[in-house]
Amino acid sequence: MGLLPPSTNADYLGARVSAWFLALAAALTLGPGLVHSFLPDGGMTSIAGLAPGAAAPMVLGAFRWEGATQLAWGGAMLAVALRYRTLTPLFLALLALQAGLSALEVWVLAPMQGHRPPENYGVLATAPLAALFLILALRSPSRPRRRR
Repeated sequence: MGLLPPSTNADYLGARVSAWFLALAAALTLGPGLVHSFLPDGGMTSIAGLAPGAAAPMVLGAFRWEGATQLAWGGAMLAVALRYRTLTPLFLALLALQAGLSALEVWVLAPMQGHRPPENYGVLATAPLAALFLILALRSPSRPRRRR
């Protein structure tokens, strides 16, 4: 069978723009994943503005773990957007959930003081956009589409 089963794109009936949004979200996840995984400080000082002091090895480890997670999640989103579009609604729902919970955590439950990393602002846009594109992905087309 191989690593990747046949594409399901021909069976996807949702809005194409939803799949393209998922591809954009994948790229915006893979970028930080590369930073956290391969930048010498993992972005903790150069991007997040943290000064962890003696906790630096532990914080860097957390950043590296986050980077690995972002690379796996971003790769899965990209595979769905480009090859397995029938899973687009599921992945948009997961993205909305993840961004919504992140926004709740950093803005309501445990608000940060001072400098905020870019992701704190990104989740404020990602959660509602993912929900919007989820709705579009779930809508039935008004007219049948030609299969490619």
